[in-house]
Amino acid sequence: MSLRDRKRARVRQSLVDAATELFERDGYERTTVADIAAAADIGTRTFFSYFASKEELLFPESDRRVQATVDAIAARDPEDTPVEVLIRALYLTGVDSDDLTDRLAALRLRLIREVPAVRGRALQIQLDAQQQIAAHLAEAFPEQLDRVKAGALVGAFVGAVTGAVQVVMEDLPAHHDPKEMRSAVEEATSVALRPWMTTRPR
Repeated sequence: MSLRDRKRARVRQSLVDAATELFERDGYERTTVADIAAAADIGTRTFFSYFASKEELLFPESDRRVQATVDAIAARDPEDTPVEVLIRALYLTGVDSDDLTDRLAALRLRLIREVPAVRGRALQIQLDAQQQIAAHLAEAFPEQLDRVKAGALVGAFVGAVTGAVQVVMEDLPAHHDPKEMRSAVEEATSVALRPWMTTRPR
């Protein structure tokens, strides 16, 4: 990563950290883009070169996760099944990220329930991701999946992961050890997906 890329990554993370702090302290609706930019020590105009809106700050890893899944599909082994590829992508993206289990994840889950704009953005991100991943999956496994079956499989997979994350995040105490939380999410997801691991799509 170049010096410029490292600097952008630091500024981007500082915006996410500032937004998390302000959303928790002042509330989502009362926090403005200008407030977040000031807390991160950048100008409001500069903010928009990193995020399109304050909603986007709650989903900083969404594009990376989709790309990681697409990359996992492209790098599949000949004997892999579609489900095995999806599970591998889930675990690979979890190795270097606490995005599903950290402080921001807990805040995001609460705001999805409470704020219509956040809930709408979350659904749009999820639908876009499912469509993109399903298209790549159908192309990679043409003998097993058409676009309809790929869409159904990816939708079921995302539902299982989302359901596991929600239950774990609600059951564990706030600010729990992220590693323990991630482990619990992985265990719950494995249980939910275990039946698929022995069933090869037709």
